[in-house]
Amino acid sequence: MSISIHHITKLYGQQKALNDVSFNISSGEIVGFLGPNGAGKSTLMKIICCYLPPSEGNIKVCGLDVMEQAMEVRKKVGYLPEHNPLYLDMYVKEYLEFVGKFYHVKNLKNRVGEMVEMTGLTVEQNKKIGQLSKGYRQRVGLAQAIIHDPEVLILDEPTTGLDPNQLSEIRTLIKELGKNKTVMLSTHIMQEVEAICERVIIINNGKIAADNSISQILEKGETLEKVFQNLTKAVK
Repeated sequence: MSISIHHITKLYGQQKALNDVSFNISSGEIVGFLGPNGAGKSTLMKIICCYLPPSEGNIKVCGLDVMEQAMEVRKKVGYLPEHNPLYLDMYVKEYLEFVGKFYHVKNLKNRVGEMVEMTGLTVEQNKKIGQLSKGYRQRVGLAQAIIHDPEVLILDEPTTGLDPNQLSEIRTLIKELGKNKTVMLSTHIMQEVEAICERVIIINNGKIAADNSISQILEKGETLEKVFQNLTKAVK
């Protein structure tokens, strides 16, 4: 398993942001992670990426424990947070080289060039990040998440701020990356999940409300949006 999550609970004071969450994601899966605001999506993603500790339970990424082997886990994971933190005074290529040095990326200048081309940043590569539109900043965030060629990608709202053309390009890129990486993707756009993902996990009020393949949901004659609405309107 690329990601194994066992009985994860996260407390903020007396509030349970996550309540006994368990599931596995196999190598090469592209999984949509859905839920209303405040459901616990970003919290769980941060725990997987070693940015937050769980209150209870354990998570393994590529067989590595996120608490005991955090540095090794981070080498295996590429992470794009919901609020994409960037150094706005740095140039695009400068920033990607800066990130690449943390991961000791070999042939770094060539790798940066590959990332610029892959994420559609060629026309903006010589600008400061602060001069870029929100959509292009998202592309920079995606480029830094994959520059070290991670085995697992954790993407929290990766298409925020993209126009329709950019949406199509980035969806295609994520699907291509999913051919040889495990991808966990959080989004509020149901069409995006249907277009990219093979499986969907829905979380509500810190608990798993559903875990099924997209094809099985659609076979039942239900839309993903309808399933989501029914589950997240359920009594808490």
